[in-house]
Formats: sequence, structure tokens, C-alpha cells
Amino acid sequence: MEKLESLASVARISERVVRVLGQVSNRNKYLLVGTSNPYVLLDTGEGVAEYIPVLESAFKGQSSPSNLTKPDVSDIILSHWHHDHIAGLPSPVHDLAEGQTITTDDGSATLQVLHAPGHTLDSVALYLAQDGALFSADTVLGQGTAVFEDLSIYLATLRKLLDFSKTGDGAAYTILYPGHGPVVKDGCGTISTYIKHRLEREAQIVAVLRGTGELTGSGQSITTQDIVSVIYKDYPQNLWLPAAYGVNLHLRKLEVDGLVRRAGEGDGLEARWEVIGRQSGTASRSSQPDGHKC
Repeated sequence: MEKLESLASVARISERVVRVLGQVSNRNKYLLVGTSNPYVLLDTGEGVAEYIPVLESAFKGQSSPSNLTKPDVSDIILSHWHHDHIAGLPSPVHDLAEGQTITTDDGSATLQVLHAPGHTLDSVALYLAQDGALFSADTVLGQGTAVFEDLSIYLATLRKLLDFSKTGDGAAYTILYPGHGPVVKDGCGTISTYIKHRLEREAQIVAVLRGTGELTGSGQSITTQDIVSVIYKDYPQNLWLPAAYGVNLHLRKLEVDGLVRRAGEGDGLEARWEVIGRQSGTASRSSQPDGHKC
């Protein structure tokens, strides 16, 4: 398992951006720093008491207010609904819209909103042209791989972010400011690796579904545990249940693709799937590598 990089509680990562840790599990919150306050705060953390003095230290140090007649923060943007990103706030005042822009009070930084569903349906990414950077929130992490609610939607979002890197206004982004972990220097390459990893896992699942003689025709069924026991045979069995969560998300995508359907009411490792029919090649057009080169 990759060792998590140790991050400072407060760190300036660019001329305009200060990263402030939420004090639990490298959860990053960001201040967009222009030439003066008020700044824009991205996400608010888990609501733990330890976060407040850290945020205060950021204002007193890296982002010391220069305009004492204005507030420290003008806007708070939430990347998605998960508790570790929104605690301490009432319900959002308004929704964000695809393509919407938010500019700091001094005009030195502008964020463009990109709807980026997959990790959650309401997830957004934010493009900061002045840094050539994308705030990827939990869609792409600084270390490890992200979790997601819907694989088909998530893969579409990853491809959307790659496309935007080539067509976005101004300089295309090259780096990512993630919701967890360190800055990602090769944003496009990392997103491409995420896609490749998911397609490789899907190919493994499809290979098990096609079988080595056990599953050769329509009407056969197989449990998630059957699949996990093959793909994760070299891993301790206490890891099979969490692995089943990801495998089931892949199987739901394959259900949409027309390769399998649910058979019965089981969940987790006991979820049972029926193979609709043997297919040659990859499971679907959506499973094909898209040829992005970074």
C-alpha cells in the first residue's frame, strides 16, 4: 500500500492558492489567494474543533488580510455533499451551474465550474486558468484511487476532464489540486491512469464472466464472491468484502452495457449475476480506451 505523503497543515502551493488541511486524513481545503482579501474558500472540512485555529493561522500567516474593511472570505464553494467537505455550514445558498465562473473580489483569480459526477452525483471540479490547474476534489486524488457511486458516469467524467484539458479557455490545465493528498503535477497522465485502471479491472471481470468453461452460455449465473475469489485470490479474505463493493459497481456498469443482469436479491459478496450471453471483444464501446495522449 502506498504510504501517504505527510502534508503541512497550512502551505502555499501557488501565488494564488493556499492549502489548509481539515485535520483528518489529509482532507484538503483551499483558499484562493489573490492580491488581497476577501478570498474564496473551497470546502469547509469535517466540522472538528481543531480545524478552526488552523484556518485562522492561514489568515494570519499565508493569507494575511490586507484590506481591513472587507471580510476574510467572500464565497464558499462546496465540491460535493460528503460530510468531510461541508461540515459547519447550513444548507447551500444556491446551486452551481456548468460553465459558471466565480471571480475573486480583486479580480486576480477566476474559477470555472465543471460538473463532474461519479464520486457523487453533485461533484464539481473547478478550473483555475491563472494557475493552469484543476481543483479535482475527490474525483481524482493526490494519492491512491478514488471511490465512486456510478462507474459509467465516473468514466464519462474522467474523459470529460481530459477533453477539457485540451479545449478549456486559456491555458489548458496541467496540474491538479485534489481534495485529498498532495498536488498532482501530471494531471492529464493521472486521469488517464485512472481510466486505464478501471478498464483493466473491467476486463478482468469480463474474463471471469466468460469463464474457463464454467460460464459458456446464456442463463448461467455467478456471485460477486465467485468473481472476487478469482481476481483477489492472492489477497487476504478479510479484504474480499470491501473489494466486492468495487466489483459490484463494475457489474452494474456491465448490466447497463447489456452483458449481465441481477439474479436474485443478494448483496455484497452474495449478489448474484446472470450472464445474458457470451460476447467477443470488449464488453462495450464505453470500455474501449479513448486514445488520449498526455
